[in-house]
Amino acid sequence: MSGSSNAVSARPTGGKNWFRMSLIGVLAVAVAGSTIALTQKPAELQFFDPIIDVKTTLSGLYVEKLTDEQLKKMQDGAINGMVEALGDPYTIYVPGDKVGNFNKDLTGEYVGIGASINIRDGWLTIVSPLEDSPAYRAGIMAEDRVIEIEGKTTQGLSADECISKLIGVAGTKVNIVIERKGEKIPMTLTRAPIKTRSVKGVHRLEKDAEKWDFRIDPVRRVGYVRLTQFTPGCAEEILNALLDAGVNDSDPNKRLQGVIIDLRDNGGGVLEEAIAIADLFLTEGTIVSTRGRSFPERVAKAVEKGTLPNVPLAVLVNGSSASASEVLAGALVENNRAIAIGTRSFGKGSVQSVRKLPNGNGAELKVTEQGYYLPSGRSITRKDTSAEWGVDPTKGYFVPMTDKELIEMYRVRRELEIIRANGGAGPSGAATPTEQDWSNPDWILSFLKDPQLSAAVKAVQGKIDTGEWKPTGKEGVVGTQIAFDELTRARRLQQQLEREMIRVDRRIEALETASADLAKSKVGDLWPQDADLTGGKLQITDKDGKVIATLDITGNNLQRWLIDADVKKPEGESKPVAANPAPATPDKPETR
Repeated sequence: MSGSSNAVSARPTGGKNWFRMSLIGVLAVAVAGSTIALTQKPAELQFFDPIIDVKTTLSGLYVEKLTDEQLKKMQDGAINGMVEALGDPYTIYVPGDKVGNFNKDLTGEYVGIGASINIRDGWLTIVSPLEDSPAYRAGIMAEDRVIEIEGKTTQGLSADECISKLIGVAGTKVNIVIERKGEKIPMTLTRAPIKTRSVKGVHRLEKDAEKWDFRIDPVRRVGYVRLTQFTPGCAEEILNALLDAGVNDSDPNKRLQGVIIDLRDNGGGVLEEAIAIADLFLTEGTIVSTRGRSFPERVAKAVEKGTLPNVPLAVLVNGSSASASEVLAGALVENNRAIAIGTRSFGKGSVQSVRKLPNGNGAELKVTEQGYYLPSGRSITRKDTSAEWGVDPTKGYFVPMTDKELIEMYRVRRELEIIRANGGAGPSGAATPTEQDWSNPDWILSFLKDPQLSAAVKAVQGKIDTGEWKPTGKEGVVGTQIAFDELTRARRLQQQLEREMIRVDRRIEALETASADLAKSKVGDLWPQDADLTGGKLQITDKDGKVIATLDITGNNLQRWLIDADVKKPEGESKPVAANPAPATPDKPETR
């Protein structure tokens, strides 16, 4: 191989013929080498031969020497290609330099100053300090503008660039300058491990903004916990929140009489935490089972020890409740321990584990290993062909929300999550701290502007008052209604795409006009644009020329769909056939 390379660089006589023969020789050696390798290597190793061949060929023959960055991109691209070929969006490759952010998102844990941030008017701005964090202890407030980090301006930096400067090793210091109401305040913060709290309540306490009030109806003593993610230890957080609300209070006049668990917009997380939370409410029965090709079936069952009192229980779910959220909701509903309220959940019934790659320089692979199944044995996985998936609301408790209602609900929720100096809702809230009445359940529901939560509260109140569950959502067959709503969304998406295609067509027409003669020959055209196909016929033949289908053409959009199909113009046809060509005559032969 090296001799051939030297011959090419020497440029001997022989011209193109010599070069072609040399190239054939190089390829012949490569093919022969591959053939010998195939006879000697086991099938598992043969898989990598083409990949190695491509890398070796590019490294040796590419017009420019490959840089380390290009080689790393080639390696990542090859791995991502293998992973993406599975068609599983939940199996992903995480390069070593991305593992930190990946684990932060997965576990909610990282080392930094502990603040949620945003870029506003080109500057790093604090949305809210986090509970029990260096930022909170240093007195950083919502709306503070961080104008410098370690003496460097933050103006024009992206959020990721700012975050990379703030996170680091626990115990190390970071110097910042904040601007508050025109005053510049220098601060030195010590980085510390941060664990994002995934359990939230109704509102933050005015006297201690780090803590939540977990009673949404203080009169009937209904508890409320919202779980944003199944992070490690969240089951204990849920238990502590309910104990704080009085679920096990020794005084029956103070003890909770009902509980609402809000799993909306919770995309899942650690499966074991979902099992542990379900076990808090179940004395017996199957919680979930998992199965995988390389794993024996595992069945998680509830035990009586540690079970909380059997009070009315409602679970809120929506289209963004996925994975572990569906395990928890499905276990409680199918064991007749709770009702589900809201809309159908997402439909993710697969279990992933994170595997360190031994030779990956810190890289990880999150791989789908098993599927999980509800107590009934049903998989909740959603597929393109599925008419049913996920966890449905209990019949009579289907409560859809309009976009306007969702926006308003999220606005209020966001304001209540912010830690402010006064401990109350933010300036855009519906009431100032002095106007708020958190002892009045009717005021609370009006303030929160959340129809699904209101339906859940009213359902639990009814169960407490009458001993029966009374529907507070839509009546009728819930599955049919949900399928219709999904169909409506799919049709709306289809219409949006069609409108976008019309806009693109108009744009193309305008550009064709502006391009004049240059636009006459279009890449990919199968026939002239002025051909009127409506009313014509499309004839399909097999490889032997036998007609297997003749289709009526009902419009002029056929070419749009055929361009991306498995068709091409016949060999040797360099341009589209003219529309309505003149008939061939002896004096004027037809040309194509």
